[in-house]
Amino acid sequence: MSQNDSRGITAPLGFRAAGLHCGIKKAGVLDLALVVSDRSGPIGGVFTTNRVIAAPVALDRLHLRHGVGRAILINSGNANACTGRPGMAAAQRTAAVVARTLGIPIHEVFIGSTGVIGRPLPVDRIIKAVPALVERVSSLGGLSAARAILTTDLKPKAIARRARINGRMVIIGGMAKGSGMIHPAMATMLGYLTTDAAITRTALQRALTQAVDDSFNCISVDGDTSTNDTVLCLANGLAGNRPITEGTSAFRQFVRLLTEACQPLALAICRDGEGVTKVVKIEVEGAGTTLQARQVANTIGTSNLVKTALFGEDANWGRVMAAIGRAGVTMDPAKIHVSFGGVPMVRNGVGLGPAAERRIAKVFHRKEFTIQVKLGQGRHRSHLWTTDLSYDYVRINASYRS
Repeated sequence: MSQNDSRGITAPLGFRAAGLHCGIKKAGVLDLALVVSDRSGPIGGVFTTNRVIAAPVALDRLHLRHGVGRAILINSGNANACTGRPGMAAAQRTAAVVARTLGIPIHEVFIGSTGVIGRPLPVDRIIKAVPALVERVSSLGGLSAARAILTTDLKPKAIARRARINGRMVIIGGMAKGSGMIHPAMATMLGYLTTDAAITRTALQRALTQAVDDSFNCISVDGDTSTNDTVLCLANGLAGNRPITEGTSAFRQFVRLLTEACQPLALAICRDGEGVTKVVKIEVEGAGTTLQARQVANTIGTSNLVKTALFGEDANWGRVMAAIGRAGVTMDPAKIHVSFGGVPMVRNGVGLGPAAERRIAKVFHRKEFTIQVKLGQGRHRSHLWTTDLSYDYVRINASYRS
């Protein structure tokens, strides 16, 4: 049985966190977070596929080679991306001061940054704030840490799930940020997870990759993938379970639990997307391969014509059909079926007429619903959560730096 826990990232045994204002954002707004484990343990990571990567991503990839973590420091308000060698040096300096203050090796410290691209990181402000941040970390600090990593987000995103694995209660906690620059090309935001499970490093990495594929890689707000996308999962083994290894029933249980933690965080990002008024799940089944199913879902979910129809509550099902047809997937249009919120609209590639349109028009007034596509080509399926495209999205991003 799994359940929520309001502490989020600090819900598992042996994790502490805090958030404070260090001076990157305007006075009084939290902009620096720290997550610390009582002991070192395996860590898994998945990063952006964007070829332009921020300094924290580059540093985390290097540290991940050691496979061990203890602390994660995240700042908001500045992405430390496209900042060259000075940006990398800044990331290294912040990691070094955390390592020195905690008395741990620097490779056990991971860094995250989010915010405006291209501006030098105010590293001295961060370094000055680290000692106070270390003093503040506590098992009750998860929510303040979740608030400190936000940018254009309207609310913090935190989750915890628990289940009995190998005879012991295992807890996974998490927090995420994301509102714009959201698209499935791993990970499309910042996400941090902790667990008190005892698990091998290779099993943790495999589990995280699978969980991300079914959650953070299944959301799209605007089709843009950031330079800073990162998901990390840190384990410390304090649950005392027999260590989880790949290929076991315990591993499958852990993957399921991790996915249960990741999916609500991913959906929270969609619901908190910039200017979002609707969240729609696109389900594609009957594809020849899983990749083809995903390609169709992504094409529908990133279509500006579909997204603006969602915002305008215009039941323009032809836009969905057009998106399916340009997805680059071999199919027979005469086998396509499309439903909106469970209401059939297209059967064997042909619309069902004005009466069906009136029924799906009511569906388009809902805040959340599902578009189901059946291709009739095979047995593979995929899904994607997408959002509408509103006036407010344009307003927010037209003045993001001001």
